[in-house]
Amino acid sequence: MNIAVLAGGYSPERDVSLTSGSLIANALVENGHRVCLADVYMGVELTENIYDMFVNEKVPPYTVDNSVPDLVALKAKRGGEALIGCGIIELCSAADAVFLALHGAMGENGQLQATLDNFGIKYTGSGYAGSLLAMDKDISKKLFRSAGVITPDWMYAPAEKCTLDEVRKNIGFPCVIKPTSCGSSVGVSIVETEEEFESAIDLACAYEGDILIEKKIKGRELTVGILDGEVLPMIEIIPLCGFYDYENKYQSGKTLEVCPAQIGEDIREKLTEQTKLGFEALRLSGYARFDFIVDEQGVPYCLEANTLPGMTPTSLLPQMAKENGLDYNRLCEKIVATAFKK
Repeated sequence: MNIAVLAGGYSPERDVSLTSGSLIANALVENGHRVCLADVYMGVELTENIYDMFVNEKVPPYTVDNSVPDLVALKAKRGGEALIGCGIIELCSAADAVFLALHGAMGENGQLQATLDNFGIKYTGSGYAGSLLAMDKDISKKLFRSAGVITPDWMYAPAEKCTLDEVRKNIGFPCVIKPTSCGSSVGVSIVETEEEFESAIDLACAYEGDILIEKKIKGRELTVGILDGEVLPMIEIIPLCGFYDYENKYQSGKTLEVCPAQIGEDIREKLTEQTKLGFEALRLSGYARFDFIVDEQGVPYCLEANTLPGMTPTSLLPQMAKENGLDYNRLCEKIVATAFKK
């Protein structure tokens, strides 16, 4: 097949996405496909015969830096306001399928998915509705509650309305402050005391004006993947220092990831049930990953859903799939197959 792999994008998670995209592209090449890896934001220069852009050649690998990329500099470099670069739609229209290796912003919030739908283009991951519902943490938590998925208490408001008095009254401390629609723990702070409140709001505001403030649940952090209707082996995440932030996610050796998680069958069954309920409530398809905190009483609290989980060397979904007998190349192949089932 001719497969376009879309990565990058105008998102704080673009470096993660480019790393995922390069690995995915190379795996698909090894699987015998003709592939074109493209940065959806920077665009591509089309050849006279567009099908010549799909090649059976590997691309150089990318790596994730310690810090979030400078999007202001990126925008100045490219210029213009469009989130989809020149030639991208033409490239995707020529492909048999598009593998979405994007994370965050337009690549994961339904905007790109709706655009591809309008052109009749097949792509991996959830559709535009599920992508939107999962990306907005306030909406997804409301849907979780209505479907019987347990999630921590929270409040949502524009940053200027997130006052200390409101948080003290409705949520209390410690709490977690985060942008409503970012991933990869970008802009997230664990706020233990009231003195840390303002700096946490400022950090979240650097990425988005709408803030979600969530009650902090003390317990074990577990993540659950689901692929083509099957729940994969679960992973327990144990950061060696601090919490599971951007650096601990993507820098090797920063976090201990135990797969399969050493948990009792009762906890495993609860997590499986909650994951399936959440997947259905958010109208997801193909694959996704759900993040949980299991408290000291064994109650699983769902934090969020990830509709395009990372595919970097340290990412969780490939570890789950490997434990289930799927190596990286076969995982990519199975994800491509889901594009034809929507």
